[in-house]
Amino acid sequence: MTARILVVDDNQLNLDLLNARLTMEYYEVATALDGHQALEALARESFDIVLLDIMMPGIDGFEVCRRIKADPGTMDIPVVMVTALDQMEDRVRGLQAGADDFLTKPVNELQLLARVKSLTRLKMLTDELRLRAHTTRDIAIEELLRRHGTKPEARAEVLLIDERASVFERYSGILRGVANLHHVRDPQEGVLAAAEGGFECVIVSADFATFDPLRVIAQLRSLDRTRFLPIILSSDTENDTLIARALELGVNDFVVRPVDANEFVARLRTQVRRKAYHDGLRSNVAESIELAVTDGLTGLHNRRYLDTHLQSLVDRARKRGRPLSLLITDIDHFKAVNDTHGHDGGDEVLREFGRRLRGQVRGLDLVCRFGGEEFVIVMPDTSAVMAAEIAERLRLDVAETPFAVGADRSKIAVTASLGVATLDPSSAEDGAALIKKADLALYEAKNGGRNKVIAKAA
Repeated sequence: MTARILVVDDNQLNLDLLNARLTMEYYEVATALDGHQALEALARESFDIVLLDIMMPGIDGFEVCRRIKADPGTMDIPVVMVTALDQMEDRVRGLQAGADDFLTKPVNELQLLARVKSLTRLKMLTDELRLRAHTTRDIAIEELLRRHGTKPEARAEVLLIDERASVFERYSGILRGVANLHHVRDPQEGVLAAAEGGFECVIVSADFATFDPLRVIAQLRSLDRTRFLPIILSSDTENDTLIARALELGVNDFVVRPVDANEFVARLRTQVRRKAYHDGLRSNVAESIELAVTDGLTGLHNRRYLDTHLQSLVDRARKRGRPLSLLITDIDHFKAVNDTHGHDGGDEVLREFGRRLRGQVRGLDLVCRFGGEEFVIVMPDTSAVMAAEIAERLRLDVAETPFAVGADRSKIAVTASLGVATLDPSSAEDGAALIKKADLALYEAKNGGRNKVIAKAA
């Protein structure tokens, strides 16, 4: 996973140090020596993350951050303030200006890379939601952007998963008047509560006596209902290795106790506002495209939406120099399913097949019913090797678990063939050419005996 990062600092040595560290991890880095240069660069080019110094001549980092977050064109870019300031009021001031996180000089390399990876995933998700909204032109996206951040903040519903009553009492005092804090002591019960309740954020302890906190995070990120729920990791100690791993698994933020009350409230509000914004984008997209571009049987996007949206994804991948893969899958001998179990049975298989596809891929991947028993998955930022592995995982999921049909829920065996293609960065192929390449691979899989994956890397 790569990204374009703008590093802003009036000290050339600091710029060179961060540039070198990030370039070694294959990030594309641009630099600016002051706030004016940074804002000019943001107006000219697109970036995925801004690493921003606070103490600079002219416009300080707080003001630069405020301007970034006030501009609809840049408001979604995560901003990490990199500063030598260690006063709590400066952190609170930065969060109130819209900063997404902080790094303290000298920068800890592990924390730097973990935060960059975490925020890159966030930016990719936001970009995908906005791009889908752009595809459906009738969405009033600008109105949604204008509303973002201006709605009065209601009391948030927050879940704390922690074994200790003392932690709950401490956080309850901090969040009094800000959030309704709910407490579950058992980690497994906490995951279930998060999935069942309408929470806007969940705080997960890093200090369970006999349970791995990373397991809780992984479970929350694997469930549809909690996949996008903000998670704050709460730790007694600053364990860099644990925090870095948690960020990689999808934690949105972390705090180390004892935590400053004002900073904790500011961080929580940042996560709640971000969730409301993303929920609004998803809601607008869903309402606008449901009838026009959704397959009525499976609930997936239909071919009309794919035909409109695929080229946008191809263009974006080329512009950013990122990989893009696509797979086409076809249910083997589907006519026999209809002949044996009727069209109602065939429809049940199609619905379950679509559900399994959706459950095996990321939220930013595009899953469509292409027509009949054919389905397409478009996977941004996915290499040929990764796409082939995903296709094989999908094939196994279909082949190894029977499908239930009819009133008696009788089990039938189903297999699928899959063709995979990856965008060739050296060619001028468009979305239609990419589909054709994947379709040829699918044809090979069918002719080669079915129930297999054939991949065309270029």
